[in-house]
Amino acid sequence: MKTNEKPTALSFLRYAFLALLLMAFSCSPDTVVESDNLESSDARSKNKNDGKSANAVLKTVVKGATLRGANGVDIGPDGNLYIASVYGQEIVVMDKNNGRIIDRITEGVQSPDDLVFGPDGSLYWTDIITGEVGRRTPDGTVTKQAFLPGVNPIAFNDDGRLFIALDFLGDGLYEFDPEFTDTPRTIIECPTGFCLGFFNSFDFGPDGLLYGPLFALGEIIKVNVETGDRETVASGFVNPAAAKFGPDGLLTVLDQTGEVFKIDVTTGEKVLFTTLEPGLDNMVFDEDGSLYMTNNDEGWVAEILPSGQARILSPGGQIMPQGLAVLAGPNNQDVVYAADIYNVREYNGTSGRQTDQYKGFLIPPPGIFSLPLSNGISADGSDLIVSSFLSSTVQVWNPIDGITEDFSAQVAAPMDAVRINSGEVIVSDLGLGGVVRMSDNSLVAPLVVASGMAADGETVWAADWATGDIVQINFGGGSPTTEVVFSGLSFPEGMAVDNEGRLLVYETKGPSPAGVSRLSRIDLSTGERTTIVDGLEPIEGSLPIFPPQWFINDVAVGPSGDIYISGSESNTIQKITANKVR
Repeated sequence: MKTNEKPTALSFLRYAFLALLLMAFSCSPDTVVESDNLESSDARSKNKNDGKSANAVLKTVVKGATLRGANGVDIGPDGNLYIASVYGQEIVVMDKNNGRIIDRITEGVQSPDDLVFGPDGSLYWTDIITGEVGRRTPDGTVTKQAFLPGVNPIAFNDDGRLFIALDFLGDGLYEFDPEFTDTPRTIIECPTGFCLGFFNSFDFGPDGLLYGPLFALGEIIKVNVETGDRETVASGFVNPAAAKFGPDGLLTVLDQTGEVFKIDVTTGEKVLFTTLEPGLDNMVFDEDGSLYMTNNDEGWVAEILPSGQARILSPGGQIMPQGLAVLAGPNNQDVVYAADIYNVREYNGTSGRQTDQYKGFLIPPPGIFSLPLSNGISADGSDLIVSSFLSSTVQVWNPIDGITEDFSAQVAAPMDAVRINSGEVIVSDLGLGGVVRMSDNSLVAPLVVASGMAADGETVWAADWATGDIVQINFGGGSPTTEVVFSGLSFPEGMAVDNEGRLLVYETKGPSPAGVSRLSRIDLSTGERTTIVDGLEPIEGSLPIFPPQWFINDVAVGPSGDIYISGSESNTIQKITANKVR
């Protein structure tokens, strides 16, 4: 087994220029089929040539969390919770009593990871991916200050001074002018990009020092913000993500393992308070001592009672289902695997019940060779091939045996990966410019914007998101041969081959006003395209350093012949049963 020597922090920055392709290319989709939009669980499809209805029934089998990950949290002057969501690209205003969502703030909000209210009632947040700090005054005026990618934890001290650190895309600690007029003052600088250890969500202690976790080193430190001098307070954590002082004077620390600790900062004594689900992200104490907490991996928001029990305000679940793969399970039932960034989730294809989940790590704990952050996934016999542009890796993985092959050293920004009969793994890589064969690292099919793939034996189909082309690659015999077998699709993303050898393609709107959102079927023998479902609602979003697709909306076919679709804006996995598609 190959080993991964590279850090698994977000590595897509080096491909930022590719995002400029977002508006540089447009496709010319074929005539948009007029059909009913999806209502409830039903959708009608029509053949673009004869207009006959196929009456495909689209059923929701998995419904995910309301939030696409819950990150920084604070209590506003109005008494409501304000919750940052990086992948939701929003700040959610929530009633802390019943979890009701009051508002979703999106103006000027790009990738909010942490937030805090200033002394004047202004809301400040850090856009970790774009490297900006935002401010929204009580009258709604939004201003921003550009700084460096990685801006994350943010806090005011008792004197109204503002402090921000860099995480994952950078490292260091800085003091900001709350008015965004002066240049930030450097307290701890990391010219190499890593020297502090990713100082995460922090809080000022009664002694005026800044206390917080080092996510990558498993420690809690205190920092003198005047001199930059720092000292370790406690250690032995895995990935500590936040530290806040409670009314008891103890420092509450949450670890992404799900463990919550109480620390006496004068003695360093550490006591386990409670254990919750992995993926804990941030927390805030109310004036009355109530503790509210967020979970990034699951997207839930909860009040943590004095007993340590979580009173869920906003339920969790999948936060960004993307790649799908289906294997045969007991009694020939479909077992569906979904790539959900921080987890690979396993579902019963009939009931939609989650039967297992497998944690992926942004930064793996020492000594653990782990799953990456997952974006794409495909079936490989009894194994699965997981691809991640976020972690810059492709891995062959088995739920029982773990990772058996790793191609991290050979890929850049992989969008999807499949295996062919010869045993070779083939990758569609945005950073490498198209379809790449892992056996010799050769580029076998250039693509303007690499997207989803499908395979059937010796043949691979690759979608070009920018041009709307489907490229067929035949690996039988000598050198691979390539051919464009269909053109004019609308920003194609996920693909699959159905049980009758036809190609399914998830088309999306993209940035074009003429774009459509539908599941199409292509008869490769005739070239005929049929709409199976029209009016889909794909995941939408955009960041300058992300793929122009944002995240891939996918389709997969089970051994049963049932079709599964991910990527809904409603955060669901949907299914079309085989007998509902002619």
